[in-house]
Amino acid sequence: MGDVPRDYITIEDNEGIQKRFAVEALFDMEEESYALLTADDETIVMKIEGEEGNQYLVGINNPMESQAILDAYQIAVEEAPAE
Repeated sequence: MGDVPRDYITIEDNEGIQKRFAVEALFDMEEESYALLTADDETIVMKIEGEEGNQYLVGINNPMESQAILDAYQIAVEEAPAE
């Protein structure tokens, strides 16, 4: 996706299992902010909430919503690729 990930974060799921993700992109869509995260075999989108300096990630529980956001992001990247 991107050339070099911006950062790495560790996410803990509901069962207490931690997994390290690369932050591939931060983007806004329909007045919401999102983070695109990747691990070895997984790509997820999480919503960014809170005010600047005190932000946190929130999971998107609806798989269809998450996929729609990811699809829209990929279309936007294809239409206006980074130089």
